[in-house]
Amino acid sequence: MRSTRVAAVSMNGRLGEPARVLDEIAGWCGRAAAERAELVLFPELVVHGHCTPNTAALAEAVPDGPSVTRLTRLARDHGLVVPAGLSEREGDAVYNTQVLVGPGGYIGKQRKLHLSRDEVLFYTGGRDLRVFDVGPCKVGIAICYDNEFPELPRILALLGAEVLLMPHASRDQQWEDTPESEAAARRFMREYYLPYRMRTKENAVFGVLTDQAGRAGYVDRYPRDHENQPHHPGAAMVFGPDGSLVAASQVERIRDEMVVATLDATLLQKERAHPNYQLRTRRPELYGELLRPVPRP
Repeated sequence: MRSTRVAAVSMNGRLGEPARVLDEIAGWCGRAAAERAELVLFPELVVHGHCTPNTAALAEAVPDGPSVTRLTRLARDHGLVVPAGLSEREGDAVYNTQVLVGPGGYIGKQRKLHLSRDEVLFYTGGRDLRVFDVGPCKVGIAICYDNEFPELPRILALLGAEVLLMPHASRDQQWEDTPESEAAARRFMREYYLPYRMRTKENAVFGVLTDQAGRAGYVDRYPRDHENQPHHPGAAMVFGPDGSLVAASQVERIRDEMVVATLDATLLQKERAHPNYQLRTRRPELYGELLRPVPRP
């Protein structure tokens, strides 16, 4: 790995408005390039929206769909690596997918493995974990709920990941249209994400995290269920391989924003040279119980 400048964009993934969202992504790519970023991370399902009622109709082929084509053009024009979330269709299955494109074209994709309680109504869970060499570094992708399972970042680190990308479309609750209410929702989300620093410290990898931000739309199937409304407080953070908080969004109002930071490769080297570097001292012969299914109550 060499030192890499990255950006994390926390933005609204409006339900069923991919053309509008892609126009906004284009603007953010320009800003990221102006900040000398080499990689700019966008949230989970940002292109089509999180659990959009007509997800199946909106889902596109990857890499041959129109959204990946547009993202590839943006990556080429701005000289960026661009991971962005969308709904992918393959045959009769629809996946929650983070695609990865760069200046040279399509790089690959990661499908979300663990689906939350509403996502199971729209998506099929993926089965594969991959690490991608994007030039300055090797990245692995853990999408939202997947970060709750420490096994996944560990596998990605063992596969060679140096940077963990953590795109989210996480929700807590609705908020009132007051500065105080928005600030409380935003603070809660930032505090909720802070424990994810352990995913980076446990594996001596950098972490780049972003969440959708704003009211994405209205799902009348859940008119009074706050947890299922697509309202996202938003956050953007960068973690060091020692679990430190390198950079974080500071704006209290819920709106689109970008965090930029440089991932210092010497910090990665330092952590992995530590005598207690966990990937070197682990004893996998003792971990067979991890394969045992959870007992039924």
